[in-house]
Amino acid sequence: MTTLKAALEVTARDLNDELARLLPVSEGPEGRLQEAMRYATLDGGKRLRPFFVLQTARLFNVAEQAALRTAAAIELVHCYSLVHDDLPAMDDDDLRRGRPTCHKAFDEATAILAGDALLTKAFEVLAGPATHSDPQVRSDLVVELAQASGDHGMVGGQMFDLMAESLEMDVAAVTRLQGLKTGQLIRFSCEAGAILGKAPWQQRQALRAYAHDVGLAFQITDDILDVEGDPGQVGKGLRKDAEAGKATFVSLLGLDRARHQAEMLSDQAINHLACFDAKADLLREAARFVVERSL
Repeated sequence: MTTLKAALEVTARDLNDELARLLPVSEGPEGRLQEAMRYATLDGGKRLRPFFVLQTARLFNVAEQAALRTAAAIELVHCYSLVHDDLPAMDDDDLRRGRPTCHKAFDEATAILAGDALLTKAFEVLAGPATHSDPQVRSDLVVELAQASGDHGMVGGQMFDLMAESLEMDVAAVTRLQGLKTGQLIRFSCEAGAILGKAPWQQRQALRAYAHDVGLAFQITDDILDVEGDPGQVGKGLRKDAEAGKATFVSLLGLDRARHQAEMLSDQAINHLACFDAKADLLREAARFVVERSL
């Protein structure tokens, strides 16, 4: 039986190969932009979102190449968001995945353009015939990813986050913020396999519920690691939210309650997979992993 660790390693390897293929470097001035895109995208991160795509696709016997292209598109969006989040105008971070952020390794203008190019590349990949033979499926993927990424999803959540310091934030508000900023892209990652496989609505809803609970557990654990984590292990700056006076799950609930909440959400996520057989076992393991990880 494949372990979660092994599956994540295979996902990272296959995804890196696909991303490297999708992001060639040209001769001429645009080559610097493409180098920045590759720097921000290759060889880093947990690759959880692509893992969710590949695992949910296997529930419905989706062709591996279709799932891998979709996984790559989601990772392109995720990496673009990190490049922009790290900019001085946003979170002003110098470290990402254990090395200098894109704007530090290149420059701010190049980092902005790299993020823009990664976002548009994601939709080029999804819309391509190689992603799925059915144009309706490709269209559904494009619409769903756009909604998960835009003003009612990840980007809207980032705006909420920028304003959070000046707002009265309770647990419900932080939950909504993180549901937009982090949860929507995880939600799409978990639904993508069902879209590719033209799955029944009931099964798609089960995966959406799983994604909601896993995404929230992931963010609560991130908040815990921001307090307790080792910067050398985590690979990015820590305790910036506390220094800025931002409300987090830990600041509102305390460490013990936050940890209990994350564990409860992990259990709920696993329960949502009851309609699936042993093919979903790695998804069940992933729900435990998000609350047990140390980085």
